Amino acid sequence: MQTVTLNLFRFDRALTRLWVLGQMGAARFALPHVKGLNFWKLCGSGTGEGFTPKPNWGTWAILAGWDSREQADAGLQRPPFSQWRQRADESMTLFLEPYAARGKWAGRQPFVPEGGPDGAIAAMTRATVKPAHALRFWGRVPDISAKVGTDPNVIFKIGIGEVPLLHQVTFSIWPDADTMAAFARRGEHAEAIRAVRDENWFNEELYARFRITGCEGTWEGRDLMSATNNTQEAA
Repeated sequence: MQTVTLNLFRFDRALTRLWVLGQMGAARFALPHVKGLNFWKLCGSGTGEGFTPKPNWGTWAILAGWDSREQADAGLQRPPFSQWRQRADESMTLFLEPYAARGKWAGRQPFVPEGGPDGAIAAMTRATVKPAHALRFWGRVPDISAKVGTDPNVIFKIGIGEVPLLHQVTFSIWPDADTMAAFARRGEHAEAIRAVRDENWFNEELYARFRITGCEGTWEGRDLMSATNNTQEAA
């Protein structure tokens, strides 16, 4: 079964931030040689609620798809993953299994869905925004992002992307599939989805859902797997 990992890294110091900027080029030469790695993307992030056009120079991510959990565990001990963890002030790795996916990313479907949802889930949306619609897109998205941030059910969220303004990814964790679906159907989020369809804002889009199978490290001092388990127990 395919394992997907989302590695988040926080760099607080000016020198390490310069170093990771260089890694956005250098890591591209190392990643193709990591055994079992079938998909990878190097991403920056947004400020504020996470999904904004203003970059956050301290937070960076590596999204990766692996042939198996065993190969993910082994590959994450190799460069560039190990180098980034050693230099980061904080890091976290989420282990995921895709159960639903539609659309494409750079012309391919990178995820291999199997099974169904089980407990807390992660939702990922990736889009390539048409330049002609970028201003309208970014005029609407920060309000939607803020709504996600204030939703009492969302456990975690972050906005990352490959190319500022044009190639964007939203990632969020929810207690269960029904809770996530209920949010998507109401308010400004639903209105934005209708605008995307009616006005054809995207050149390419991908929607994927994942089971959460593990978490290593912390983010903002938080053990995310404990937070996820506590939410499920409360439900």
